[in-house]
Amino acid sequence: MTSDKSRRFGIHDIGLHLPSPRIDLDAIVEKRSRDNPSLQRHLERAIRTTGQRAIRFPEAWEDSMTMAAEAARNVLQVTRGADPTSIRHLAVGTESGQDHSKSGSAWVQGMLSRAGIGIPRALSSFQVQHACAGGTMALLSAGGLLSAAGRTGETALVASADVARYELASTAEVTQGAGAAALLLGMAPRLLEIELSTVGYWSEDVDDFFRPLGSHIAQVKGSYSMKCYWDGLEAAFLDHCRRSGDDPSERLRGTDLFALHTPFRNMPQTALQKLLEKQLGLDAEGSRNFLLERGFYEGVDPIAEIGNLYTASLWTVVAFLLANRYKTLGGDIVGKRMLLGSYGSGNTMIVMDARVSDGAPEVIERWNMEHAFDSAREASLEEYLQWARGPASPEEHDARMEGVTLPRRAFFLAGIRKDGYREYRTAEERAAWLQEREASRDLHRPLAVRG
Repeated sequence: MTSDKSRRFGIHDIGLHLPSPRIDLDAIVEKRSRDNPSLQRHLERAIRTTGQRAIRFPEAWEDSMTMAAEAARNVLQVTRGADPTSIRHLAVGTESGQDHSKSGSAWVQGMLSRAGIGIPRALSSFQVQHACAGGTMALLSAGGLLSAAGRTGETALVASADVARYELASTAEVTQGAGAAALLLGMAPRLLEIELSTVGYWSEDVDDFFRPLGSHIAQVKGSYSMKCYWDGLEAAFLDHCRRSGDDPSERLRGTDLFALHTPFRNMPQTALQKLLEKQLGLDAEGSRNFLLERGFYEGVDPIAEIGNLYTASLWTVVAFLLANRYKTLGGDIVGKRMLLGSYGSGNTMIVMDARVSDGAPEVIERWNMEHAFDSAREASLEEYLQWARGPASPEEHDARMEGVTLPRRAFFLAGIRKDGYREYRTAEERAAWLQEREASRDLHRPLAVRG
């Protein structure tokens, strides 16, 4: 990395948003097994294979855009000295986009502005899609733009948000989830320095996972997709080592922290075990001890209680890993070297070198990671099944919102117009929005004809 800290790019802070509804996978397995007893052993094996225990899913008023805005607001509010007017680039990474044309970043900008956060208009705004790697690609894009400009006071805001849906009554059902992570980026970063010049890549044209246009559920070839992940990790890691000049075995031994895309708790563990076996000759027990010494499981274990966050997965793991390692290491966490791996099906793998910045302890001290679990609300099976059936139609959405009490400061999907356009508001605007909507409806109601 460059010795001039003002020229280093990275992450100032991370903000998360997880929807409150939570359901134990045991409840889903019990329901599916009652309906079809032959599924029981397959679902129980899927839970053992994935290591998952529960999933979080959106409230009636939430979608990928509201969650992106919530995470973005969270990072701006938690970051000491954050200045929204310094944001030069605003990006969203998602594979749960809400429009074929409009960028989700525009909706996020609008919601933040409605909440009184002074987001400037003199900025670039864009959305990046490459399955679960979209958020990482947005980070790298913003990093290139900020580095090229060379202005230390400018920042970028990248929000990764997704809703993971799969075929119901299948083994993939246990790997659903939803949530968002937002990153405040800039030069001379306070949390993590990322070395852009040595990023390793691997990309191929494969059909391991995809979601056809018009479908709200993803199609996944489970075993094949895992193999694509494993192979991609090794190839991108070796590409990274070629660019950095590091010997692969020494690079692994010299890494203090590992954080990989985690669609389910056990996925990155298996991938790293294969890499460690091939590069260091470690068996399963040796790999586990290697990862235990580096606190690896402190980052992935929380995913078992949260579920699959797609683009937000890696950055959620990074936040939990740093928070938990800080509890053990304290100020000694500064300078620790991290290996980041971001996978996007279809496919691409990105491997990055990062170092914990001098300001990280102060940043991490301000986090409240327990809120991720304290905010959970045990949902009924009926509530889960209503969500699982798929996105609501405009009429269904209006009906579900009747009688709903919004959290005081929530962003929410106010409605879907007849032309398909989605309208977002803040909770404070709800009463005015309902009056406005009723007035609009009155204008289009036919007048009574009196004879």
